[in-house]
Amino acid sequence: MEAAPLPSTNISALRSSSSYSSPVLECYRCFRKSPKSRPKSFSVRASAGGDSVVTLLDYGAGNVRSVRNAIRLLGYDIKDVQTAEDILNAKCLVFPGVGAFAPAMDVLNQKGMAEALCTYIERDLPFLGICLGLQLLFESSEENGPVKGLGVIPGVVGRFDSSNGFRVPHIGWNALDVREDSEILDEIGGSHVYFVHSYRAMPIEVNKEWISSTCNYGEEFISSIRRGNVHAVQFHPEKSGDAGLSVLRRFLKSQNTNAAKKTSQVKASKLAKRVIACLDVRANDKGDLVVTKGDQYDVREHTKEHEVRNLGKPVELAGQYYKDGADEVSFLNITGFRDFPLGDLPMLKVLRYASENVFVPLTVGGGIRDFTDGNGRHYSSLEVAAEYFRSGADKVSIGSDAVYAAEAYRRTGVKTGHSSLEQISRVYGNQAVVVSIDPRRVYVKNPDEVEFKTIKVTKPGPHGEEYAWYQCTRLSLWKGRLLI
Repeated sequence: MEAAPLPSTNISALRSSSSYSSPVLECYRCFRKSPKSRPKSFSVRASAGGDSVVTLLDYGAGNVRSVRNAIRLLGYDIKDVQTAEDILNAKCLVFPGVGAFAPAMDVLNQKGMAEALCTYIERDLPFLGICLGLQLLFESSEENGPVKGLGVIPGVVGRFDSSNGFRVPHIGWNALDVREDSEILDEIGGSHVYFVHSYRAMPIEVNKEWISSTCNYGEEFISSIRRGNVHAVQFHPEKSGDAGLSVLRRFLKSQNTNAAKKTSQVKASKLAKRVIACLDVRANDKGDLVVTKGDQYDVREHTKEHEVRNLGKPVELAGQYYKDGADEVSFLNITGFRDFPLGDLPMLKVLRYASENVFVPLTVGGGIRDFTDGNGRHYSSLEVAAEYFRSGADKVSIGSDAVYAAEAYRRTGVKTGHSSLEQISRVYGNQAVVVSIDPRRVYVKNPDEVEFKTIKVTKPGPHGEEYAWYQCTRLSLWKGRLLI
């Protein structure tokens, strides 16, 4: 078993600021030993004479916009599945499953698509399943179950074992152990690919002929399968930079021509550290969204005009960070936008445009809560998150609402199931929700002065205090406490 992974905080998230520097990321790429050289533009035409239409099965959960954008970037058109008949008539089918196992199977069964999928795969027609699109091929899942799957591949999808110190969900960039004749993985080489999941399928004797690669995260699990023209991957190629685009390109190209000659494999380290570019996004006085930087939450310049500090446009900066090697881009919306109808929220447009050229995970935070717009229309936090996912977000970050939920649970000891955290994770999986905490150190002279756990500080407080506890803050309001 490999050593426990280092948390992403071992490399601090790169904050958008005037000190932004490409050489920082350049040094990081050398450290990681798997550089991602990203061209300014990247497009491949479908093979002449071949079918350039890809049929996409989008059952309505999670973010598939990046898959669409990646397929179009590679020169292919998309036909959406509307009925089970569309699956049976497809010449090349991509199933980017996002969300939880049970709701996905419910949709497939209700629309008659489960049987059509099995028939399509039995015909050995070109198929690529992504993430949940791989898991659904197995006999069943333990996620909110047992829940019966499509039954194409023997085995049960189970939750990662966290008792060995490995965190669940598994979120990060990992290397693959690629088997022979994997075909679509032949250009992976020493690169890492992006995983985000809590459940996995395990290699066993009866499914070993399906396995084209495995990954190790505390235990060996199936990271991809292949039999004939049927492929599926547990990772997200549309979020894995150039390495992921090569997987999609080889799958699509192999449907028209013979796959390119296999390249030599270079062993990558098991788990890669990550650089996350965090962009604070705010509307300026003209109503335009800009990336800003605060000083104790003050985002205005100390000038006569007192304008919002402007470091650039969100979409352009996100694209630049991606080209320079960032592994994830996080947008933190620090403007309320409470009067807008949900579909018109400015951040949705930012996500849509960013996902056209940024093929690493996109996280959005700020405003993921119940709200009522200026027309009196009420939206639940689940509806808000769903719109962000459809617009290109892979994860939503929750701040204040998470604190409220923690305080309520601390008072009652009861999980109601109605908090934004619980609702969103139930539908989209807990890997799709992260909590953002802004801690503030509060000094005390004696640990007995407060009911919270304190630590002994190495540097005394302003009045010689030797102890401190941490308080959760959101903007200038203290909403709760971080217990450590």
